Amino acid sequence: MPDFSELGLAPELLRAVADEGYTEPTPIQAQAIPYVLQGRDLLGAAQTGTGKTAAFVLPILQLLKPMSSSSPSPARHPVRALVLTPTRELAVQISESAATYGRHLPLRSGVVYGGVPMPPQQKMLLAGLEILIATPGRLLDHANSKTVNLSQVSILVLDEADRMLDMGFMPDLKRILAMIPKQRQSLLFSATFSEPIRALAQDFLRDPITVEVARRNQTNENVRQVIMAVDDRRRRQLLSDNRLGDFLHRDGHTVVEIHGDKDQKQRNRALAAFKAGEARVMVATDVAARGLDIEALPAVINYELPFDPEDYVHRIGRTGRAGALGEAVSFVAPDEMDKLSLVRKLTKAGLHMEIPLGYEPILLDFPRDLIAKAQMIRLQRGRR
Repeated sequence: MPDFSELGLAPELLRAVADEGYTEPTPIQAQAIPYVLQGRDLLGAAQTGTGKTAAFVLPILQLLKPMSSSSPSPARHPVRALVLTPTRELAVQISESAATYGRHLPLRSGVVYGGVPMPPQQKMLLAGLEILIATPGRLLDHANSKTVNLSQVSILVLDEADRMLDMGFMPDLKRILAMIPKQRQSLLFSATFSEPIRALAQDFLRDPITVEVARRNQTNENVRQVIMAVDDRRRRQLLSDNRLGDFLHRDGHTVVEIHGDKDQKQRNRALAAFKAGEARVMVATDVAARGLDIEALPAVINYELPFDPEDYVHRIGRTGRAGALGEAVSFVAPDEMDKLSLVRKLTKAGLHMEIPLGYEPILLDFPRDLIAKAQMIRLQRGRR
């Protein structure tokens, strides 16, 4: 693995990387950065926690460096790089990365997303910036109000493109693509290479380089995967974000919640509290949690299996990072055997089965090989 000095990055960027304590690039960074610096379109498969954000932020800063200006004039700071993301949390994280790695360059970056007032964002846009990170809906709001000009965009990034398609952003993406120059460099990053993603890449990438560091059936060997067989009726008594969060809070846990019923300020406070260790448990929906990058997460609990088995791989990929051991526990009811079968087929991972006393489901439908090795456990309040 090369070190960062071998990737062709400018001294200002190497200095910023060193400031963060990094010496070697991750696989996605080592593979993607040289191609992006060459101006190639790129299709990248990488999940959260692989260093994917720096894999496009660092070369973008490098490519825009020759056009950077210390002038206060907004005209000297047109939007040249546009990064689109599906969620507000991910947009904020990318914006923080751009500010961190670009701290030694006179380039401006900023972020716009929904759920907060537009006037402060309009003021920022009118002042000029070279790198704009945005959610599609809010970007269109600014385009309609004529507070953003995308006519000089030379680099476009679609991050978490698979989730954007899942969330129905395709009409918005088409409207945005019509506003930016056709002669541009385009980068598409996705957790998976599904058929819809390949179709999207074919539509808007030109002769792309393909980089894949996390195959769709890859799960981390450092993560112990447990399925806990439970009775569906008892589980569903708590199956809502608020009720589950309230139950955990009453049981003595410090809990924060991130889901669609929370406004942006509440979600920001919840994420900050969880990262700071002020809360030990985060209850989150898939869409709200997409792209959250939280270091040293010891465990992930799936309250129910996702319908898409690739989402299972993405969820449990948040634990067991950087060589640490992690645990992924999934509550599985008898009516989820189809979903369990898809997870096993995709991951090819060894699953451990546990059956909590007092919550035993009818085991007839569970795979016999798992039942044969299952452990009966007694749950205690506050811990397994």
